[in-house]
Amino acid sequence: MNQEIERRRTFAIISHPDAGKTTLTEKFLLFGGQIQVAGAVKNNKIKKTATSDWMDIEKQRGISVSTSVMEFDYEAPPRPPLGGNSTSESSPKGGTGGGLYKVNILDTPGHQDFAEDTFRTLTAVDSAIIVVDGAKGVETQTRKLMTVCRMRKTPVIIFINKMDREGRDPFDLLDELEQELEIKVRPLSWPINQGAKFKGVYNIYENNLDLFTPDKQRVTEKVSVELGSPELDKRIGDQDANKLREDLELVDGVYPEFDVETYRSAEVAPVFFGSALNNFGVQELLNCFVEIAPSPRPTKAEEREVQPEEPKFTGFIFKITANIDPNHRSCIAFCKVCSGRFQRNQPYLHVRQGKTMRFTSPTQFMAQRKSTIDEAWPGDIVGLPDTGGIFKIGDTITEGEQLHFRGLPSFSPELFKYIENDDPMKSKQLQKGVDQLMDEGVAQLFVNQFNGRKIIGTVGQLQFEVIQYRLENEYNAKCRWEPVHLYKACWISSDDEKELEAFKKRKYQYMAKDKEGRDVFLADSGYVLSMAQQDFEHIQFHFTSEF
Repeated sequence: MNQEIERRRTFAIISHPDAGKTTLTEKFLLFGGQIQVAGAVKNNKIKKTATSDWMDIEKQRGISVSTSVMEFDYEAPPRPPLGGNSTSESSPKGGTGGGLYKVNILDTPGHQDFAEDTFRTLTAVDSAIIVVDGAKGVETQTRKLMTVCRMRKTPVIIFINKMDREGRDPFDLLDELEQELEIKVRPLSWPINQGAKFKGVYNIYENNLDLFTPDKQRVTEKVSVELGSPELDKRIGDQDANKLREDLELVDGVYPEFDVETYRSAEVAPVFFGSALNNFGVQELLNCFVEIAPSPRPTKAEEREVQPEEPKFTGFIFKITANIDPNHRSCIAFCKVCSGRFQRNQPYLHVRQGKTMRFTSPTQFMAQRKSTIDEAWPGDIVGLPDTGGIFKIGDTITEGEQLHFRGLPSFSPELFKYIENDDPMKSKQLQKGVDQLMDEGVAQLFVNQFNGRKIIGTVGQLQFEVIQYRLENEYNAKCRWEPVHLYKACWISSDDEKELEAFKKRKYQYMAKDKEGRDVFLADSGYVLSMAQQDFEHIQFHFTSEF
């Protein structure tokens, strides 16, 4: 069992929109042998779209809207031993590097409107790769995501993308990363020139130079050259060769030697340079990643800490997706295995409902294609068919123990609109569509107690468009939005029953219930909210639904 756990690598790819997450994922799949020809996110000549953007709306707009899960087996090539710091224990078969790894990638959306989906995904991974645009440097969404990683002590590797465009000096970028993301960095690869003169990437981690010929869709042959040899000058020219030698001396002088333990304890972030679109520097990143990244780590539950080596199965649901297959109106719940071995057709306990269930067709994913599996190990992500809203985000499944995994936030929304049925013949479809999309956690639904109208709350404007588009295309239901002026929604709770009743009577017009029937106060301005907090001291106002 331990061998199975050791070879698992589960990670998320996160960044600001348009830094190149989906393209990088596509290239990982290419090197993993899952696809023979890579698709492109936005390109007029390449008609094949990226594997991980499978929804229609994602293909049209060239953005990711929802997290997709992909997994593949990757055989890392064995490498010559370095002096001193090569550890043989990190590879599954011993020796230096090499061995067969099982890689689970979660490609997340970058847009701020879907940040909630991304934050939930970060609870289910053991490490993360942050993609930074070489020309733009650190951006707002990168900072927010890094804060979440810092809170959870998730180890990160930084990949500086788009080196084939004119960008900034690599040393400036490294300084900016240290200041903005508040983490120490250590470059493990170094670019040779950039923009139009970009020649390739020198691999510091393995001490060799791989020269590629750029190709956007297939894997090309590579040449390996020693740093001191005159062949280097011949291949990249004297000027670039001397600059490279100087830069590398400077790097070794400024940054301490790379230590795997400081990376795993989230103190240091290794940095790689490259161009995901042209396959530069991607293989170096993947080889180094599977070797140094942590295998599945212990998970904290409310009752105790769960170790991955435990014999009994535990897992939690971190995401639900409706309509992966447009022919069936089915939902699939994504379950992260925390410990033990998950087996098909075994009875497992659904803790929140207290029911015992059997799963006849658990699946594993390749974005939209899925295949049935018989067993899964810690670190894996299993799809469980969810017929008729059995699961909610954050549910725990065990072999009988009462456990609760926590920490899957859902935020207090900031934009609100009434949702109205536009086609009276299709009210049933609309009802079902809204229910399934809300279970997915795309947005939150509140029912106003005063007039019984439905209000949808989201974090960003883009979500309204996605909901409308998906209702029309997946459920054949038309909806229209009507404006409602609200400032914030907050959940209320109190030990003092009388005061709670008095509050509800006084604020009767602004009371609503959420999907689970909890009381929500819809404040129409910041002033009203602060006055309410002053007048009713014994009532707690919560801004996330995790309480």
